[in-house]
Amino acid sequence: MAETKKNRWLIAAAAVGIHISIGSVYAWSNFTNPLKNLFGWSDSEVALTFSIAILFLGLSAAFLGHFVEKHGPRKAGLLAATFFGIGIAGSGIAVLLGSKILLYLFYGVLGGIGLGVGYIAPVSTLVKWFPDRRGLATGLAIMGFGFAAAISSPIMNSLIESVGVASTFFILGSAYFILMAASSLYLEKPPEGWMPKGYKEKVESGAAKSATDLSQLTANEAVKTTRFWYLWLMLFINVTCGIAILAVAKPLAMESIGIGAAAAAAMVGAIGIFNGLGRIGWASISDFIGRPNTYTTFFVLQIGLFFMLPHTTNAILFQVMLAVIYTCYGGGFASIPAYIGDLFGTKQLGAIHGYILTAWAAAGLVGPMFAAYIKDTTGSYAGSLSIFAGLFVAAFIISLLIRVDMAKLRKQNESEITA
Repeated sequence: MAETKKNRWLIAAAAVGIHISIGSVYAWSNFTNPLKNLFGWSDSEVALTFSIAILFLGLSAAFLGHFVEKHGPRKAGLLAATFFGIGIAGSGIAVLLGSKILLYLFYGVLGGIGLGVGYIAPVSTLVKWFPDRRGLATGLAIMGFGFAAAISSPIMNSLIESVGVASTFFILGSAYFILMAASSLYLEKPPEGWMPKGYKEKVESGAAKSATDLSQLTANEAVKTTRFWYLWLMLFINVTCGIAILAVAKPLAMESIGIGAAAAAAMVGAIGIFNGLGRIGWASISDFIGRPNTYTTFFVLQIGLFFMLPHTTNAILFQVMLAVIYTCYGGGFASIPAYIGDLFGTKQLGAIHGYILTAWAAAGLVGPMFAAYIKDTTGSYAGSLSIFAGLFVAAFIISLLIRVDMAKLRKQNESEITA
């Protein structure tokens, strides 16, 4: 068995370091009022910065996934640190010059590119380091992304109040670059044929089940399969509906259970923790019940929750339902890399993951805009949530169809072995 001096749990910690940095993008709303007050920009003008960042996250993940596979996680991580660090620090220059276009360029485009590469680089590596617990490993890193907003929000607010918006961007950009670069330097692929200590013996004795991938495909081969597009659609629907809830949770709570703006904001912040918990929780569960069962569970739960949520007036029940939706939203992100490994192998997992994440970029644009459109035309969020529940019915059907595709491939593999 190939030996390595690297500790896989420190590899996981390095992945968390990168994801905690780039996940701070979810705390963008901290800059909304300060930028509006400084320059008189509208809400939509400021929000467009975030939308551009998510768009370029998806695009860079897709186009630079092959870079991750070719040059390895260390170089990819350093590339992400450079783009993200310059993007955030450069936003300080944009603020000093009062330039909205420069803000879009630095934070949206350059920061977004750093986001995309930084997101996939450590995750594809972790799947290879944890053949025994794929879901747990990727869930750990992606949990860091989910919790990042909760960690960075108070820091951002404190810095904005004490040193101003421009200096906050300079400080954060420098700090993120240092943390991401340091984390990237420890990243490395495991040696060919490497297995965790004792895992091979457990597999041979029957005490543990070996990860048996249905195929070993390149990214370009994977996109030609039906199961790739089933995965893409499942992630797209889960993120479209989830991100719409994230975008409107505060006004929805005020509308449904009649609480004030401050209380609604506090509730949303507290429940947001379940986004992070869902990432590690569902991803770990997927190691035991399987990725197909995990995704089907997401959709069954959310069909009912999205239908009931706008009609729920009990404050406790409303918050519990919202918390479960948040766990499913986070869990969808965390379980997808392991699902990709199960279906397509680890040969080019980073590149395939990059292609799949275009679903996130598309959903980031569609979800909030659709929820806002329904609110503007009907005066309520109830209509959009009912439509989202219908989308989850479609996602549930897709989660069953992918099983049929997997069963065919498994049967085909077995016939080739016995031939």
